Order: sequence, then C-alpha cells, then structure tokens
Amino acid sequence: MNRDLEIMIMTASDLPTIPVVATKVMQLVESESATAEELAKVVASDPAVAARVLKISNSSFYGCQRQIQTLSHAIVVLGFGTLKSLVVAASVKQVYQPYGLTEKMLWEHSFGAGLAARIIAKETRAVSEEEAFLGGLFHDIGKIIMNTMNSQQFQSVMQKCYNDQITFEEAERQVYSYTHSEVGGLVIKKWNFPDMLMHAVLNHHTFDFSENEDPYQTRLTSVVGLANMFCHKVGIGIREPNDELDLLQTVPAERLNLDEERMGTLLERFMEAYEKDKTFFN
Repeated sequence: MNRDLEIMIMTASDLPTIPVVATKVMQLVESESATAEELAKVVASDPAVAARVLKISNSSFYGCQRQIQTLSHAIVVLGFGTLKSLVVAASVKQVYQPYGLTEKMLWEHSFGAGLAARIIAKETRAVSEEEAFLGGLFHDIGKIIMNTMNSQQFQSVMQKCYNDQITFEEAERQVYSYTHSEVGGLVIKKWNFPDMLMHAVLNHHTFDFSENEDPYQTRLTSVVGLANMFCHKVGIGIREPNDELDLLQTVPAERLNLDEERMGTLLERFMEAYEKDKTFFN
C-alpha cells in the first residue's frame, strides 16, 4: 500500500468521520453485555439515524412479516448484528455531503452494492450477510473521500470517464498516484472496522490474493467485487449499464463456484430487491 497515502489519510484531521452513534453502537454490540434498551437509547440520540433505521427495517430487505414501529422492537426482531450494519448504513449517508449529482450517484451505487452483496452472501452462504452488506456499502468510500479532499481533481477524473469513454480506474490512474480502493481501505482502517473489511475494500477490483490467503477473506472480497459488478452490469449509480460485462468470466464467479443459472438468479433477485427497496435508503 502507498505509504505516503497512508500517512496522509491517518493524520488528516478534516476527513469525514464515522458518525458517533454508529461508533457507540459498534462498541456496545462488541461488549456482549448490551441490552436492546441500551442500544435503542443510543440510536435514538440521533433522530435522523433512528428514523432511517426504522424505515430500512420495514423494507423487504429484512423481510419482517409485520411492521416494526419502535427501535427496541427492531433490535429484538433483527438482532444485534443486523442492527449494527443498519445503523452504519443509516448514519454513513451523512458522509455523502454535500449531496449533489456526484454524491447521489455514488450513494445509489454504494447502497446497490451493499444490497447485492447481502443477497449474494445469503444465497451462496459464502460469508456473513452483514459483513457482505458493509463491504458492498463501503467498497467505493474512497471515491467520496477523494471528492471531499479535492472535488476539482475528482471531477476531472469523472470528465475523463465520460469524454474518453474509459473506466474510472483507467481515468484515476491518469490523475492520481493512488487508487480509490487504496483510499477506501485506509479510511476503513482509520474508522476501526475489521481488517477483513479493509482488505475486501482494498482488493474489490484487483482480487490480489496471496497463496496462503484466508479462504473467508477471498470469499468476502469476491462477494463485494461481484456486487460492484452487478451494479455496473445494470447501470446503478453509473452513467449507463455495461451490457458487455460477462459476469461468468470473472474471478468472483470462479471463486464462488457460480454457474450461468445461479448467476442469472442472483442478478434477477438483486434487480427486483433494488427496485423495491431503493426508496427506503434515500
């Protein structure tokens, strides 16, 4: 990883931080002694996050049979692990500010990838659904940080994509000495998320696995990478769909042992879920 970039990210004082309520919830869930009432109290301390948590918990994304009306009910029904990822999702939206067209597209793409990753994880049972969801949600957080650090420089990359008809990765290499994946991995590290999540974000394009890589790590990174590809394939949060993308001829498809039928089913389920639930995450 780029050492100069690591120093810059770790010492920068003006980068967005993970909202306080998400940090507190993560700490409480890890403590193992937390109660539903304590967690509800922490989430309720940020009304915007609390409202979004209730809204999302009633989406088909979580498949509850009857409407959830209180935070404590949401916590009991969904469980602490799911609540953690829900609070992170509901609060991290605040990082996507100011909310112009660029941020809107990045948020739609990030939420879409989170949803896709959760569906892929659930259907393949390759990794934890909640870890997959966070990996998808955060896979492009580096782009938001780069946009925050220098929006003009970031916009020049976007313009190259559209004017020269090249991928974001090709365009960013012409402008930066580092990638959004490296920035994202370091920000995840700075926010004290697990190393597994950091490596999934860092390698979601390259799938740069060592010979003795933890098998769970390769599966998590593959799920996150495939979720990103799903969004590109159908055009979520990007200018237009990539019809030519052959999902079966990819590293994630190979690592997750997906054949044409299973891949088609996963993509179909994702598109249905996204159309049904996208308004819950706005």
